[in-house]
Amino acid sequence: MSFSTVLSAAIQGLHVELIHVEADISNGLPMFHMVGYLSSEVKEASERVRTAIRNSGIQMPAKKMVVNLAPATVRKKGASFDLPIALAVLASMGRFPGERLKDTLVVGELGLDGSVKEVSGILPVVMQAREEGVNRCILPGQNVREGALVKGMQILGVGHLLEACRYLNGEQEIPIVTGGRREAFLEESREVLVDFSDIHGQEAVKRAAEVAVAGGHNLLMVGPPGSGKSMMAKRIPTILPPPTLEESIEITEIYSVLGMVDKEHPLITGRPFRSVHHTVTKSALIGGGMFPVPGEISLAHGGVLFLDELAEFQKPVLEVLRQPLEERMIRITRSQGNFVFPANFILICAMNPCPCGNYPDYGRCTCTQPQIQQYLGKISQPFLDRMDICVEAPRIQYEELAREERREGSAAIRDRVCAARAIQQKRYKERKILANSMLEVRELKEFCQLGRKEELLMRKAFVSLGLTARTYHKILKVARTIADLDASEKIREHHLKEAIGYRTMDKKYWGR
Repeated sequence: MSFSTVLSAAIQGLHVELIHVEADISNGLPMFHMVGYLSSEVKEASERVRTAIRNSGIQMPAKKMVVNLAPATVRKKGASFDLPIALAVLASMGRFPGERLKDTLVVGELGLDGSVKEVSGILPVVMQAREEGVNRCILPGQNVREGALVKGMQILGVGHLLEACRYLNGEQEIPIVTGGRREAFLEESREVLVDFSDIHGQEAVKRAAEVAVAGGHNLLMVGPPGSGKSMMAKRIPTILPPPTLEESIEITEIYSVLGMVDKEHPLITGRPFRSVHHTVTKSALIGGGMFPVPGEISLAHGGVLFLDELAEFQKPVLEVLRQPLEERMIRITRSQGNFVFPANFILICAMNPCPCGNYPDYGRCTCTQPQIQQYLGKISQPFLDRMDICVEAPRIQYEELAREERREGSAAIRDRVCAARAIQQKRYKERKILANSMLEVRELKEFCQLGRKEELLMRKAFVSLGLTARTYHKILKVARTIADLDASEKIREHHLKEAIGYRTMDKKYWGR
């Protein structure tokens, strides 16, 4: 046989495209030529493959060898094509029947000694293969547990090129792992090192954090240094509801593409918490590059993105968050095509009220009024409007630190959050809404109806606080969440008052 085809895959952003690796051996000037819109690392595969085959004890014929990766319109990058290229060449040489590779997807990097090394992006590749009707995958041995997360797939792990060759020739058996037993890959519960009971005082901020998580709302905390803002944010993951199995798979796919999954425990069973330094660039935050990859906001998908020292971030960096916060996805356009990355996360921000951090305590604050205005002016009105809840974290008093009384822990708060989320899931079961923060304007009229007293209160707040249409809708969504925490079917006056209270800081600090 002089021609053979092996199925592999290329990843573009988070999208997977199946690739046919074609090999042809014919008479002519001895050469090894590769075509098919290849990146530099794929072009280098010719040297790795030839050396790996020779070091595996297989003599390559002195003939013309052409390898094509089709379709030629899709750019191929990475080292995952080494193994399929080697197997396509060996099948063309007649080392094993090419029919043995039918309905089989192959990925893997080769070392010069013929060893098969792990690659990234296995989970989305295997999931796409299943959708395309492929029922078997040959993967590096280190990636078997990740590939086995996909239900209905037969996964074979190989550690050496000769091992794959002997299996395909019927000379050696390789244990087949049947995918789908995801529960077997769940990580054991680990000891929680942080808890809300560690926080002294700040009951109003704790309450705001509970409301934010219960409805998936964005939260901004403003206060002097040492008031516990960062401490509070780092404990928010302990009150997040656990993800469903489908959500875990979706989160794991993103981390798999970037090679950030644990090979022993590939399934991510907790919600992500991403803390970003204020020196972050736009492309690192939203994703991008010549060949776009997910950024920090996609890594926070399904969890929390924490921006500490918010006013220290470059203003253009903050502004790129505005659209993802509304659409819950990132769209990046390049000459190669359009890339869509998920971005459904809770944004938690913390900042000082002025450069020295002590405003409006004029006894401590050393900043001039222009300095304060310039500092707060780094947060634009459109960005501030996208924060559902704004809460002040006051300076902690000595009495609160010295008090030894037992404080409420994360477990109790998480139970209330889960109960509120269960109410929302039942209410929106026929719609693609996971939490109150995802309600659209037309749905607010249906699920956030106000009584006569509540309507008068809302009208008064709209005028006195100078609310925009967006902040008006945010207040209704937050009030709906507060009512859910109270197990109330209707939004009552005290629910609405609390929600309005989370917008009064706009006027105090920004005068808006």
